[in-house]
Amino acid sequence: MLQRLAIRNVALIDRAEIEFSDGLNVLSGETGAGKSVILDAIDFVLGAKADRGMIRSGASDCSVYAEFFGTDDRIDDILSEFDIEAGDTLVLSRKLTSDGKSSLKLNGCSVTAAMLRRITSLLVDVHGQSEHFYLLREANQLRLLDSVAGEPVAQCKEILAGQLSERRSILEARKKLGGEEGERERRLDILKYQIDEIERAQLREGEEEELIAFREKFRNAEKIMDALGAVRQFLSEDGGSADTLRGAGRSLLAITRLDERYSALSDRIESAAAEAEDIAETAEDLAAELDVDEREAERVEARLDELRAIKKKYGGSVPEVQTFLQQAKEEYDLLSDSEAKFEQLGIRLQAIEDEIYKTCISLQNARKEAAEGFTARVVKELATLNISSPKFEIAFGTFSRDDVPHATAEGLGGVTFLFSANAGEPLKELGKIISGGEMSRFMLAIKTQLSAVNSIGTYIFDEIDAGIGGRTARVVGEKFCRIAKNVQIIAVSHLAQIAAFADREFYIEKRELSGRTVTQIHSVEGEARVREIARLIGGDPESETALMHAKELLDNAERYKNSLT
Repeated sequence: MLQRLAIRNVALIDRAEIEFSDGLNVLSGETGAGKSVILDAIDFVLGAKADRGMIRSGASDCSVYAEFFGTDDRIDDILSEFDIEAGDTLVLSRKLTSDGKSSLKLNGCSVTAAMLRRITSLLVDVHGQSEHFYLLREANQLRLLDSVAGEPVAQCKEILAGQLSERRSILEARKKLGGEEGERERRLDILKYQIDEIERAQLREGEEEELIAFREKFRNAEKIMDALGAVRQFLSEDGGSADTLRGAGRSLLAITRLDERYSALSDRIESAAAEAEDIAETAEDLAAELDVDEREAERVEARLDELRAIKKKYGGSVPEVQTFLQQAKEEYDLLSDSEAKFEQLGIRLQAIEDEIYKTCISLQNARKEAAEGFTARVVKELATLNISSPKFEIAFGTFSRDDVPHATAEGLGGVTFLFSANAGEPLKELGKIISGGEMSRFMLAIKTQLSAVNSIGTYIFDEIDAGIGGRTARVVGEKFCRIAKNVQIIAVSHLAQIAAFADREFYIEKRELSGRTVTQIHSVEGEARVREIARLIGGDPESETALMHAKELLDNAERYKNSLT
């Protein structure tokens, strides 16, 4: 149960500490005083989405500290998984800064919001007015019924999940085999065309680069010829560099015998002349290579277009195209010999779908069995909540073997909650007939039943008394009282008939201090509580009549609580 709550800088709350008791805790006060802020703070420390708007104006951060007493094996197992020490007390703390940074701690160890929610979902069940809308959705009605049904439904769903997984695997394998015969033949034709097209292309690594280089030379042939012709002219024609060098060499012949250095210089000039002549010949040979006709150039362009087309269709490079080719051949071989395998998979598919159908029937039967007792118990609860002729049934959708391909992890058929609050009125879908006050009592009846199956220690109700009053309010208070014998309840209420049953009551008020509005929380006992009950009744808290009425409510509530022991 939630034992202690400390709040700092949340909305209008500067600092506040609340010591909750076991049993029924009621938060009362004027509208807008900040009762829901306390529940928001609890929601925040339990791991709800952080909102910087909750930080008190002018503060740089806010924080909430919650202390829970008593855990169970499920919580201890999760703490062990997180490597956090377990004990009789569980401490949660959360801080949010104005720049949006949030820190969460569990028994002093930092955790994520997801980790925290795994724990807190086992600690607290929060019911706000928005949950009315939650229960109007059929998917949520199914989840609620499954939680009531427990292990029999859980086992069926586990079996169904495995069967659905196998069915998906079979369908995937059939898809790889090309599907039905006509589809498989079409796939084989496509693969053969692709294989033939790639093999005809006779791809070679580096060929495209060679062709591009050839095309560039062809496109610049005239420029290349001019350059090579100039080289040959400057080096080898009459009066060119070679002639000049040989003339220089001849001028040294008369002195080469006079000094070895002159002889060496003559040899170098001779070598340079020979090199010049060789360069000129090479330039002439290169020029001769450029003698390419237009047909060869056209062939190169066509080949480049073919290579680009192949790569665009089958891969960005030659290795990628070769990989595609290999995979296409493997798939072709598989499909060519797939008829027998496809038939075997078809037989297994029929078998697994038969199993899925049987499991869906078993799942629905388990739900129907749970629904029968659950609806009867809820109707009994509703009768005690001043709904004189309640009727509550769960309708189950029909399905056949042909619906198996549409089966999900939740099975087939679905459920719809049907309700009637008045004698002689037909059952209708929950959202089409129930009023606000009836919905509050319906939810309380549901929660009463869930308290027996979900092992959660704390229930929080945010104004579940909306739309009710008078005798019904007293009945709701008695219901809270009975639930609170086994589960801690924290409830926001505006009704004196409910507040009178509280084991501990807190008065929430909004005041102005030092020019600022603040929310203050007071535990009310004795005469202060009598005055608060009188205020809730609607009378003057100082009126003798109102005070007498308040005392009467408190005395009657106390007698009722004593009768339960």
